Amino acid sequence: MEEAIQSFRRAVYCGPNDECVHRNLNYALTYHAETPREIFEECLRFAARHEAPLLRHDIVHTNNRDSERRLKIGYVAPDFDGHCQAMFTAPVFAQHDHAAYHIFCYSSVKTPDAITHLIRPMADTWRDVHALDDEQLAQLVRDDGIDVLVDLTMHMSRGRPLLFARRPAPAQVQWLAYPGTTGSSAIRYRLTDPWIDPRDTADLADRYSEETVWLPETFWCFDPRVTSPNAPDVNALPAWRNGHVTFGCLNNPCKASERTLRMWAAILAAVPNARFILLAGPGPRERFSERLGALGVDLSRVLYVGYQSRVDYLRTYQSIDIGLDTYPYNGHTTSLDALWMGVPVPSRAGDTSVSRAGLSLLMNLGIGELVVHDDAAYVDVVTRLANDLPRLTELRSTLRARLERSPMMDAPRFTRNLEAAYRQMWRAWCASPGA
Repeated sequence: MEEAIQSFRRAVYCGPNDECVHRNLNYALTYHAETPREIFEECLRFAARHEAPLLRHDIVHTNNRDSERRLKIGYVAPDFDGHCQAMFTAPVFAQHDHAAYHIFCYSSVKTPDAITHLIRPMADTWRDVHALDDEQLAQLVRDDGIDVLVDLTMHMSRGRPLLFARRPAPAQVQWLAYPGTTGSSAIRYRLTDPWIDPRDTADLADRYSEETVWLPETFWCFDPRVTSPNAPDVNALPAWRNGHVTFGCLNNPCKASERTLRMWAAILAAVPNARFILLAGPGPRERFSERLGALGVDLSRVLYVGYQSRVDYLRTYQSIDIGLDTYPYNGHTTSLDALWMGVPVPSRAGDTSVSRAGLSLLMNLGIGELVVHDDAAYVDVVTRLANDLPRLTELRSTLRARLERSPMMDAPRFTRNLEAAYRQMWRAWCASPGA
C-alpha cells in the first residue's frame, strides 16, 4: 500500500486536474495513515484543487422552510446492488417513515441485479442516473427539490464528490462509505457514533471538514440476510475437532499493513500450534508469503483461500476460531460477517476513524474487553483468547444472537435515530440566516 500511495502521489503531480486519481489517493491514505491529520490534509488539497471553481458561485435554495414538514431525502450511490453496502442500506430503507420522509435513490448502477430489484421498491422515487454527468445530476436533484442529500460513497470508487460541490441540496451529509472526512466545505455534516468519535474529542476541526453529528449508538445498521438469505449456520468451535486454534482474516489484503503483519507474526509465535487462514488472490498470496516469511512465520501454517461466492465466503468462517483484525484500517463488513458466524474479532483501536471501527462493533456487542489500544496488548488479548477454549465456545454459541439483539441489527431503532439526525440538519438550515 505504501508503494501504491507513492504512485498515486506521482500521478496527482503529473495530472493535477485528474479528479479520479486524486480520489484514489485520498482513499488509499485511509489504509495507511495512523493519524487523522494526514488524511484530512490531503482531502483538503483535493477540495482546493477540484471543488474550488464550483464553490465560487453563490447558490440560492428555494426549498420550503417549514422545519417540520415531510422532507425529501436523497441517497446517492453506485452500489444499490450486490455490493456489500446493500447490507447496510436495505434495512434502513425498509424502515423509513414514508409519511414524514419522501425517499429518493439516485442510482449509478449500470447492471441491475436481484439486490437492485429488492431495494428499488423501498424508495418513493428511484432515479437511474449512471448516464448523467455531475452537472446533469445536480440539476435533477434541484428539480426534485431534495432537502437533505446523502453521500454514501465519499472517495471510494465511482463516488461523485463534484456533484456535492455543486450544492444541489440545502443540507448535505456523508455517511456509511467509511468513517472519515471528504475534505469538502460543500458537505456540511458527517455522521458518526460515540465510539468512533468520543463526544469529548477536542480536535474535531483538525480531523474533519464537516460538522460531526452523532448517532447515539452505532454508525452501522447491518443485516447480512439481505445478500445471504441462505447463510450457513454457526457450527461448533473448530478447535475442538482440529486440536489447534485457527486464526483467520478475510479482509482486503490491502489492509494488511506492515504493523498488522508484525502483530500477526507475534501472535503465531505465541500460539505455536495455531494455523492461519488468509483471503488472497495469486498476487497477494506471493506478497503475503514473502512478508510473513521475513517475519519468521512458518508458511506451512498459512492457508490461503481465494475470492468466493458470498455463501462460500461465509462458510470459510466455519473453519476459523478467532478473527484477526487489521490496523490502521480495521475490518468493517468482514468483522460483522465474522461475528455473525460466531467468530470473535479482537481489535486494535487507534486514532483514525477507520481504526476505531472494531471498537464500535465490539462495544455495541458488549464485549469491549476484546478491544485494546497498543500492539503488545493486541498480541496478549488474542493469545489469551486462543488459550481459553471454553470462552471461545461460549462466544461461538452466542455471538449471532448478541448481534441480532444489538443496536446494529435493530433497524427500526437505528432508522428513527438517523431520521432524527436528518431533521436536526434540516432545522439548522431553516434557522440559518438567508435560508
